[in-house]
Amino acid sequence: MKSCLIVDDSKVIRMVARKILQELKFETSEAADGAQALEACKKKLPDSILLDWNMPVMDGLEFLKKLRALPGGDKPVVVFCTTENDINHIQQAIEAGANEYIMKPFDSEIIQTKFTQVGLL
Repeated sequence: MKSCLIVDDSKVIRMVARKILQELKFETSEAADGAQALEACKKKLPDSILLDWNMPVMDGLEFLKKLRALPGGDKPVVVFCTTENDINHIQQAIEAGANEYIMKPFDSEIIQTKFTQVGLL
């Protein structure tokens, strides 16, 4: 079973994403900010990460850069899931190592489509 770390400061978003990903047969774990996510990744790298941009403590972009610098940090497939939808943000995310980009709000179909495009489904 593939694993997905859901990183978002919104408990509701994490709950919705967890439900969708578990229906898609992912083992899920959660983090409320980039710092918690980085600690989780240092212990065990997930197969994929659904990542919010705007979070307290450490935002998604900073987390992504630190993740990619870890040993094996190039392995997880990272899908940004954010309200930041301008071309500048998307470009920054891709340059930092994001594999794909989802706009909020999202639904099961959007996640399934993006996860299929990046080879997770």
